[in-house]
Amino acid sequence: MRALRYVVLAGLLGAAVGVHADPVTYKLDPGHTNVLFTWNHFGYSNPTANLGISEGTLVFDEKNPAKSSVEVTLPLSNLDTHVTKLDEHLKKADFFDAEKFPTVTFKSTKVEAAGNGKFKVTGDLTVHGVTKPVVLDATLNKVGPHPMMKVQAIGFDATTTIKRSDFGVAMYVPNVSDEIKIHITTEAAVPSAK
Repeated sequence: MRALRYVVLAGLLGAAVGVHADPVTYKLDPGHTNVLFTWNHFGYSNPTANLGISEGTLVFDEKNPAKSSVEVTLPLSNLDTHVTKLDEHLKKADFFDAEKFPTVTFKSTKVEAAGNGKFKVTGDLTVHGVTKPVVLDATLNKVGPHPMMKVQAIGFDATTTIKRSDFGVAMYVPNVSDEIKIHITTEAAVPSAK
């Protein structure tokens, strides 16, 4: 009986040690990532555009979220409002000036657990050549083996609100809202060994 207790105790200790996970590095999937931003247009409508990403890396430490990080690049060439003329206008010098500033970037500086799969992700957002700190309210949707890709995967949603004038993009404020609401949904996977 004593031997059985030792075996059970050893098994429990082994399981406890196995649960401790190191940070896992994921590559964000551009095909399953939307970076949606919404603004108010003269009080009449609330258009939405998708910026998407070209590349991004997410490091997630389930046991110690402070060791987590995220870094993404969003090319303005991907900007999609579903209105071609508006896409062209937003890329011009009076808005994003995509010729001079072709990308938007985000690089986290701090990740804090907020309970129940929620996180506060603080980072540097660079738009139009201007870098400002922003805080994303992030929610972990799921983490585990992806049934299609057969690798470890993770999914998050995140939201924040910024003022575009803080980034030097102030044309038509306040008729076209200064406040921009951002909603991100993303999937990422551990890169498969080649």
